[in-house]
Amino acid sequence: MPTRTTPLITGHFYHIFNRGISKQPIFLGKKDFKRAMQLLRFYSFDIPKIRFSKFSLLSRKERNQFWKKLRKEERKLVELVSFCLLPNHFHLLLQQKKDNGISEFMSLFQNSFTRYFNTRYRKIGPILQGQFKAVRIEDEKQLLHLSRYIHLNPYSSFIVKKLPELENYPWSSLSEYLEGEKSPICSQETILTNFKNPKDYKRFVFDQANFQRALERIKYLVIEK
Repeated sequence: MPTRTTPLITGHFYHIFNRGISKQPIFLGKKDFKRAMQLLRFYSFDIPKIRFSKFSLLSRKERNQFWKKLRKEERKLVELVSFCLLPNHFHLLLQQKKDNGISEFMSLFQNSFTRYFNTRYRKIGPILQGQFKAVRIEDEKQLLHLSRYIHLNPYSSFIVKKLPELENYPWSSLSEYLEGEKSPICSQETILTNFKNPKDYKRFVFDQANFQRALERIKYLVIEK
């Protein structure tokens, strides 16, 4: 495995992303997206020795008790701040909570999803493009802009055609931020404490939408030439 040039430091925030090999899709349907979101939540905790496959067989009551116990213990590898899953890639905004936490989390998440994908679609071998990429966040301004960038990705990538539809995109954390879900995957407070309310955050995100889409379009045209 190649040496990572960006050190992963406990307490710091990082933009983590990866894509399918040769830009091939890694999420082919709703079940794939749902499995990835379950794995993001599950492996963010520094969990006891239990496989996700065993956890998934628990009753709803048992799973709720499991989550309650983990939240109470507050043992985490990473804090998931924002995320977005798209057909052939994903973006995560993470804070490392334990030494080597991001590397351990990403290894568990990517390996588990790859096993699931290969079993479901009768494939063999890796599905992701090598080592995940990591960019360290330098300050609060960059943190806020990255959260906005991640949440705008379905729109700037033209997966969501119209801006009002963006908040209904089911495979990102934006709905958690705007609707305050009872069992969120993310730690929204990291971002939302900088805004008066969720509507204020929505304006912050949506006001930049067309500019970000234009930048993505220019980047695509330059790369394709």
